[in-house]
Amino acid sequence: MDTPDAEKQVVRVTIFNQTYALSTSGDPQETMALAHEIDELMSSIARRAGNLDSARTAVLACLHLADRLRTAERQLGDLRHSVHDKSRDFALLLDKAFAKSDGD
Repeated sequence: MDTPDAEKQVVRVTIFNQTYALSTSGDPQETMALAHEIDELMSSIARRAGNLDSARTAVLACLHLADRLRTAERQLGDLRHSVHDKSRDFALLLDKAFAKSDGD
């Protein structure tokens, strides 16, 4: 959301019926889109869970987002492992190809 040394802008967003003035050096539209996503998530949780106060709704939203983050981190780790393995396999194939061409 923020980039270092960039000019900050104030963006007004509404999340779960509360208005916030957020300072961002990133794209204001991205900040607004993220806020809208959080608002939708909290509203969805509140609809499904019934009579929850805003703090409990926020905690459940945080848990949901933390779960999504953990899943994404695992997938990224798996992808990095796969790329590492494929790179090693290609390096071995190249070594064999070069060794074979040196022998010709």
